[in-house]
Amino acid sequence: MITISDLSLQYGKRVLFDDVNIKFTSGNCYGVIGANGAGKSTFLKILSGEILSTTGHIDIAPGLRMAVLKQNHFEFDEYHPIHTVMMGHKHLYDIMIEKDALWADPDLSEKDALRASELEADFGEMGGYEAESDAAELLSNLGLKEEFHYTSMKDLTGPQKVRILLAQALFGNPDILLLDEPTNDLDAETVIWLEDFLAEYKNIVIVVSHDRHFLDMVCTHIADIDFKKVKIYTGNYSFWYESSQLMLKQMQNKNKKNEQKRKEMMEFIQRFSANAAKSKQATSRKKALEKLKIEDIQPSSRKYPFIHFKPERAPGDQILEVSHLSKSLDGKKLFSNISFTMNKGEKIALYSKDSLALTHFFEILNDNLKADSGYFKFGITITPAYLPNENSEFFSGSHDLSLMDWLRQYSTEKDEVFIRGFLGRMLFSGEEVLKQSSVLSGGEKVRCMLSRMMLQNPNFLLLDEPTNHLDLESITAFNNALIEFPGNMIFTSHDQHFMKTVANRIIEITPKGTIDKLMSFDEYLRDETIRTLRESMYQ
Repeated sequence: MITISDLSLQYGKRVLFDDVNIKFTSGNCYGVIGANGAGKSTFLKILSGEILSTTGHIDIAPGLRMAVLKQNHFEFDEYHPIHTVMMGHKHLYDIMIEKDALWADPDLSEKDALRASELEADFGEMGGYEAESDAAELLSNLGLKEEFHYTSMKDLTGPQKVRILLAQALFGNPDILLLDEPTNDLDAETVIWLEDFLAEYKNIVIVVSHDRHFLDMVCTHIADIDFKKVKIYTGNYSFWYESSQLMLKQMQNKNKKNEQKRKEMMEFIQRFSANAAKSKQATSRKKALEKLKIEDIQPSSRKYPFIHFKPERAPGDQILEVSHLSKSLDGKKLFSNISFTMNKGEKIALYSKDSLALTHFFEILNDNLKADSGYFKFGITITPAYLPNENSEFFSGSHDLSLMDWLRQYSTEKDEVFIRGFLGRMLFSGEEVLKQSSVLSGGEKVRCMLSRMMLQNPNFLLLDEPTNHLDLESITAFNNALIEFPGNMIFTSHDQHFMKTVANRIIEITPKGTIDKLMSFDEYLRDETIRTLRESMYQ
């Protein structure tokens, strides 16, 4: 158990946390959420001891071992992956190093031999003789091939290091597991493995993530940072979001009687508790929700941008034809012979293990790149809008433009009131609309790009990793807008909830061609027949 009492954190006049009193108990997974800048990562650093709070104290039950997902990708460059993973259990690793050094000493004394024997016994009791194979199994499960297990860390890529550091945190069954954005740079299959691993984890897990699907699949509770407090709610992210939105609507509806509101909330709780997902979470969450008191649910102070794509015209029957498209880069074949016809109402999730292939495909469809061979053709009624993975070119030549003037470039309506109102709905208010577009954050730039797209009134959307840099509130609003969008789209995203809730057709680009299925993304990933086919097409 972790008990936090009277905790506060203040930097000058800025207060991040004030009078926080909560407990984390074994057998539960807590998803830490909060608006950008609320202090999610900072909160994890306080728990790990990396940052000291201004007041209060944290009590951890004696003898519990804590593991933290490291963020420094260069910290272990002089080691190979297997030993890097084993370092996750520091006491075990230290024993191994000391005993091996003693046994390697040609002048080993009787006293040192006795010490080495004692260490050998401790090492065995801690499972040390299986440690190397356990580390290797973790690495393989997280997608690092065996050929890299004894390679120097400094010779590996960033995404490979992410998997190794995640394996390090998971190694040795820690009593407390702190994970900050653990799904970054992981493919969908690896995320599924991690979800399954954490679903059956019997200790305390505290995780920060922007991946709503991941939070839904692993969390039994949500730790919400709001109003400078941290409050724990029973249920996963979707339950927290939907219940807080329902409570907000009820507060705004002053005419509805309290008895009606209570009945509405109870029906919602009962309906949600019946929706089981993973084994451990489903059981514990259902029991907890059945005991939940309505008074425990509170509306959030979060603000969500207004994202809505309104097509100027309905698309005709001819949407998009792609015929034998191929593209190589520096002698490497990105994709070849891609052919498909898109039908009215289809929302295609484009998927691949090679993100470079996807980006080049989107750039070709947007006429920014030429294919090596093949062609594509949009129907004459189609008006596409494109959100690229990299948007710097839209801001690099506009250093002196205010945010208002930047958006005015793309609007037929130039009136200041209209532009201000549009930006206000995208959460740029007051003096914010006057700041230079060149100093915007990554998330602010994406919100600007979405504003630009909405002004185009498109009936076809091209979206290459649209959730990059966005916070949970913007991702949620964007996701809802795409579900409601009446036109066609082709998109790709690492956000599985996006893929799961929006797509009705999956096209995967592989080195040996495409896999094209009319099904949801969840069904696609978990279909054993498709999984076997996919593995063969990447070999």
